[in-house]
Amino acid sequence: MSYSKNMIKAVFAGSFDPPTNGHLDIIKRASELFDCIDVVISVNPEKNYMFSHEERLEMMTELIKDYKNVSVNVYTGLIVNYAKQVGASVLVRGVRSSNDFAYEADMALMNQNLNPNIETIFLQSKEEFTIVKSSSIKQLAMFGGDISRMVPEIVEKKLKERFPYK
Repeated sequence: MSYSKNMIKAVFAGSFDPPTNGHLDIIKRASELFDCIDVVISVNPEKNYMFSHEERLEMMTELIKDYKNVSVNVYTGLIVNYAKQVGASVLVRGVRSSNDFAYEADMALMNQNLNPNIETIFLQSKEEFTIVKSSSIKQLAMFGGDISRMVPEIVEKKLKERFPYK
């Protein structure tokens, strides 16, 4: 995909462990606001993930396949460095609550200090997704809880394979 100088490219980064319906809602809405969205699966060597970055990439690639202006990649490092490397000028962040906003606002200030040419845009989660949190979903799945409204079907299937609750 080639990009003209006037196109606005945005990056939406996260662990996506696992991808949720809340993530997909932010991707859909961001894809309508920006010319192209680069969904970045962040890899932090210090963090323990349930799904490998390859599994997360596979799931996310399937989930975004219908969006012509959305791509997905994996990256280890500072997201502002990634954005600069790919020519993105915007970081998209989803916020569910005031706690999320406080954390994300601090991160936005840090990123602005690292690269003042990259803006951070916050998209407020829709009400139906405010309780959708990857860590909670994993815990619900572990104990056989109903996660069908929180994650796409392929993610639910992967979680049920991982946690065959009896």
